[in-house]
Amino acid sequence: VQLQASGGGLVQTGGSLRLSCTASGRTGSSNARGWFRQAPGKEREFAAAISWRGSTTLYADSVKGRFTISRDNAKNTVYLQMNSLKPEDTAVYYCAAGRSTQALTQNAIDYWGKGTLVTVSS
Repeated sequence: VQLQASGGGLVQTGGSLRLSCTASGRTGSSNARGWFRQAPGKEREFAAAISWRGSTTLYADSVKGRFTISRDNAKNTVYLQMNSLKPEDTAVYYCAAGRSTQALTQNAIDYWGKGTLVTVSS
């Protein structure tokens, strides 16, 4: 299973970006998806998660109200819409797969994707 993230780039404060993460291969029971991020010099942290049917979404307090996670299972793709971006959102963003949204928040990750860099200029 490979998770391929894309959509990162350079954006000004207050701008928007949409990240995508497409899975190739079957993830079996690891059908919850999440986004994590790692800022320079900091540990990787949870950002958002979504259940298989999209009925449950979870967000870190730092992104709640600004970021929206969604998914299109027909395309095996998960999205992270990021609005009102701030310089502190600058990080490498990683997508991940796990057994549940709660598992993802507890760093119980079954599959990691390669990251995509988001840089927010002030």
